[in-house]
Amino acid sequence: MSGVTRAYPLFSLCGLNCGLCSMHIGGHCPGCGGGEGNQSCAIARCGKARGVEFCIHCGGYPCARYDGIDEYDSFISHLHQKQDLEKLGRIGLDAYRLELEEKVAILSALLEGYNDGRHKSSFCAAVNLLELGHLRAVMETLKAESTPENTPDSTPKEKAALASRLLAAAAAAQGVLLKLRKKK
Repeated sequence: MSGVTRAYPLFSLCGLNCGLCSMHIGGHCPGCGGGEGNQSCAIARCGKARGVEFCIHCGGYPCARYDGIDEYDSFISHLHQKQDLEKLGRIGLDAYRLELEEKVAILSALLEGYNDGRHKSSFCAAVNLLELGHLRAVMETLKAESTPENTPDSTPKEKAALASRLLAAAAAAQGVLLKLRKKK
């Protein structure tokens, strides 16, 4: 949104992890308050008017704007939006930023080493929704199973399938559905 800038645009003021969004990764959005390219957003306008960096810091949180906000997704899952925002409130921006930056690094590794060109959205959803400990375990397994001596002739499609299977197993263990929910 024009005129809204924020110190940390990779985590939106409403609780979305912009750094894990396919639109941000593709260079189509700078993140919440990251400058030109932002979409018009009533929550961003409200945050600017109230002078808060995150909605959790507003005395009116959660307001009516949050009614049903997690029922469907956009380019990124909204499922943990309130949960992540409340986590920020509990642990603070510095600690939350460290966790988010580790997730961004994991997503980058998945996209660079295991994407066959068809898994960007699913990897974004998985990294956004899975707990960090599960993601670390997936990455350790991928690292162990993807050594040249274990998979000398692996195709990009096979590597993507392996990563997808491991992420799906981690999601099943957490009871998470790795699919964006469309608005009806």
